[in-house]
Amino acid sequence: MIRIAPSLLAADFGHLAKQISEAEQGGADWIHLDVMDGHFVPNITFGPPLVRSVRKYTKLPLDVHLMIEDADKFIAPFRAAGADIITVHQESCLHLYRTIQAIKESGSKAGVVLNPATPVDTLKSIIEEIDLVLIMTVEPGFGGQQFIQSTLQKIQEMREMINLSKKEILLEVDGGIDRDTAADVIDAGANVLVAGTSIFKADSIQAAISSLRTATKKRTQQ
Repeated sequence: MIRIAPSLLAADFGHLAKQISEAEQGGADWIHLDVMDGHFVPNITFGPPLVRSVRKYTKLPLDVHLMIEDADKFIAPFRAAGADIITVHQESCLHLYRTIQAIKESGSKAGVVLNPATPVDTLKSIIEEIDLVLIMTVEPGFGGQQFIQSTLQKIQEMREMINLSKKEILLEVDGGIDRDTAADVIDAGANVLVAGTSIFKADSIQAAISSLRTATKKRTQQ
């Protein structure tokens, strides 16, 4: 099953409730929230209060991606705000195992994110502890970037590691995902697609999700 997770980073925050509703009606599986602190990445977005507001508007799983330093202190607040999945960056966590355990103990699913230049081998010793791996297919921090083609090999390598673990670990991709790149990342082994600009900047949010879904179905049926 391929899951589609529209990223609110590209949404119109003046009409957020409406756009979340349109995404849900269009067939979105999750809602993806990119949290940035201006330190780990050169941008600032939002914190737990926004997640708490989004929780009121949808029953879809909230996939909270922490692009922040010192993620440990924010696990409990984001879980309390309604996060169903919390992902942290391998590059920002000094004690990754401890962070993953803290996320799981909070009641959220635990994921780890890898930037484009971070090798998949960095997760080899912890792969069996996590529920999800998120491969960044652009550099984190800004929406609307061009998909980095070299990350396809990395997705394939991560899929091989997951398969060897024999665990049910989701493989998510984020960055430059649209109708064209979706087919490539699915071929490489991804099964969760985060898409922001291609959904929320489209003329119709529902039509954009439908188009992305059609592309994924065609590829998985081949």
